[in-house]
Amino acid sequence: MQIESGVSLKPYNSFGLPAVAQSLVRVKSDADVRRVVDHPELGRAPKFILGGGSNIILTRDMPAVVLKVEVTGRRLVEERADAWIVEAGAGESWHELVAWTLAQGWPGLENLALIPGTVGAAPVQNIGAYGLELKDRFESLDAVDLVTGRSVTLGPEICAFGYRDSVFKHSLAGRTLITRVRLRLPRPWQPVLGYLDLERRMRETGVSNPSAQQVFDWICAIRRAKLPDPAVIGNAGSFFKNPVVTPEQCRDIIGRDPEIVHYPMPDGSVKLAAGWMIDACGWKGKSVGQAAVYEKQALVLVNRGGAIGSEVMTLARAIQESVYGRFGIRLEPEPMVV
Repeated sequence: MQIESGVSLKPYNSFGLPAVAQSLVRVKSDADVRRVVDHPELGRAPKFILGGGSNIILTRDMPAVVLKVEVTGRRLVEERADAWIVEAGAGESWHELVAWTLAQGWPGLENLALIPGTVGAAPVQNIGAYGLELKDRFESLDAVDLVTGRSVTLGPEICAFGYRDSVFKHSLAGRTLITRVRLRLPRPWQPVLGYLDLERRMRETGVSNPSAQQVFDWICAIRRAKLPDPAVIGNAGSFFKNPVVTPEQCRDIIGRDPEIVHYPMPDGSVKLAAGWMIDACGWKGKSVGQAAVYEKQALVLVNRGGAIGSEVMTLARAIQESVYGRFGIRLEPEPMVV
């Protein structure tokens, strides 16, 4: 096991924020995790699990031991009459996994194309986009307990998925390191198309029954048009969660702002478009230091060059106050603030 000291985390977070890890260990297997747990010093130290760094805001150096998850591998575990079960290592790129499953002829993840980050982070966040969430395709995952060193397999019930939420943000936060994830891709394949941007693409192209590859291509194009490439301009994707309100709250807001973008949910609640509210408050293109609201999509905060974590959070808090003042809605950040 190689322990690296004084490692800059700037290349390991998509926002490009400066921070230093006192100790960093690259995890390539369950055995590596057990070596950390059994280590006389590292075993007792606080630990921070780092995947692709696409969903964190670093505001300080890291005194905890940083476990950089680099478990690789992709395979078809089982082919059932009603589904393909696919497994991937937690360190694999999520988007590359989506593209790979399509290339193999196993559709079902195309709506989640181009979401940054690693496979291991996907269940933590219960990633979602364009009418689909990870929980809709989740089978099970393998993880290692960072206290006991025991390997465990967890199903959907224990993972307790919610909107951009899971047990890994609560009782298992910092205690469990995910090493492999298995996904259930239903057969026969049915497209998930009930989203405004996809409906618009169908009208524009005249394609009413798109293939999985077409849906994948559309979503990649939509996301690239809206979201900046972290390799070009630092960002963590959507910075705020879309708030979910009661129908009564929604009617009240529509009474004051009839144009607010909103989506009815299956349970009767209503999801509001956070980006629309931020834009309506005049934040698009505004900045605090080198942290700014992206000109093309108000839901995204960006690093204009030399931003530090405190500038990002000052900007985020100002946006929260502004939206609360106008709509009475408190926006909740999507990335983890460290």
